[in-house]
Amino acid sequence: MEVYKFGGASVCDAKSIQNMAALINNTASENLLVVISAIGNITNQLELLCQYYISNDSRATPLLEEIKNFHFNIVKDLFQDPHHPLYDEIANVFVEIEWLLEEEASDAPDYLYDQIVSIGEVASTKLVTAYLKSIGCNVAWTDARNYIKTDNTYQEAKVDWLKTEAEIQKQLIPLLQKCIVVTQGFIGGTSENFTTTLGRDGSDYSAAIFSACLNAKALTIWKDVPGVLNADPKWFEETERIPQLSYHDAIELAYYGATVIHPKTIKPLQNKNIPLYVRSFKDPTHLGTIITALETPLPVPSFIFKVNQVLISIFPKDYSFIIEENLSGIFSLFHKHKVKINTMLNAALSFSVSVDQHEVKVQALIKDLSFFYKVKYNIGLELVTIRYYNQQTIDRVTIKKQILLELKSRHTCQILMKDTTIE
Repeated sequence: MEVYKFGGASVCDAKSIQNMAALINNTASENLLVVISAIGNITNQLELLCQYYISNDSRATPLLEEIKNFHFNIVKDLFQDPHHPLYDEIANVFVEIEWLLEEEASDAPDYLYDQIVSIGEVASTKLVTAYLKSIGCNVAWTDARNYIKTDNTYQEAKVDWLKTEAEIQKQLIPLLQKCIVVTQGFIGGTSENFTTTLGRDGSDYSAAIFSACLNAKALTIWKDVPGVLNADPKWFEETERIPQLSYHDAIELAYYGATVIHPKTIKPLQNKNIPLYVRSFKDPTHLGTIITALETPLPVPSFIFKVNQVLISIFPKDYSFIIEENLSGIFSLFHKHKVKINTMLNAALSFSVSVDQHEVKVQALIKDLSFFYKVKYNIGLELVTIRYYNQQTIDRVTIKKQILLELKSRHTCQILMKDTTIE
């Protein structure tokens, strides 16, 4: 069996859905599972809708109508029939959100987030399945929440692997033996049948979970780039495709923020020795990048940029050392506020970290830290990670930059810096 995963860019409009359907028709073997993300920018829109709802903002209902109409317009572009049953299917998908908006928001924002934002994947897979059927594909839609079983950690649900594998083996394999199956990325279900999500951009992880539990021959992630590149094209005019990567290097790149692969994707594949292909849906004939157990050093240095970084420096109030006991308390506060550390440096009297700028979470974290420690912070910074660095690569990215923190290991260099050209 094989698994294909398509992100939001590959289903962003009617033309993209048609291109994706043609790709599946032309390249797919039998026993294919297709995992699909929400359309285009819909996840961001649903996140905003969730914020409006929780804060009792009147813009929630108009935004929902806008999101629904966006999907209806795609249906209109795909099908000439103004009474096509897909209109009702899409409307019924969004009824769950409409019911929520009629009630006062509860004090469980993570739970509400998962119930609202997950609808994007359900809607996109309904659209794709209907179109594939219209062009003659033997295809079935199925609900990922019936297979991927998780705990109740909303927004960052942990997979119950035993239950998940049992459900996939029992229910999904017989279906895949009959037809191509379309399902959702990003979402799972609890034992109480509540919807959970696996973390932002978690559709890659979903595809890896399905691949591992199916003992798939391969997982292919279809992107709008020709494979894994050594840098993001929006930061570098000249980039190079990396034809082959080891699981180890792929995990390192994903951990440090490379957006091509979700950080959790590799481990389930490595456990079953399943190759991962990263290929372009714009040019399906191109081989892209293959990721396997074969240890091969990267042929070129790789650059990963993170902008909007905050440097938080923590100092003891009484000049005592920062020791393991302090660090345990500090890390527990980061965990409490769900603030993820991108890089860190420990000295005798300080502990410094770089985190993504999330104003509400970071300010709440700093407030709690300040109760125990002296805290300083800088905003508007850039973090660059260079895998297989040399001095030339460091010089290349630090032109007109003030370096605030620099860490080097055998193969990786991380530099937190401020742009000196910006006042």
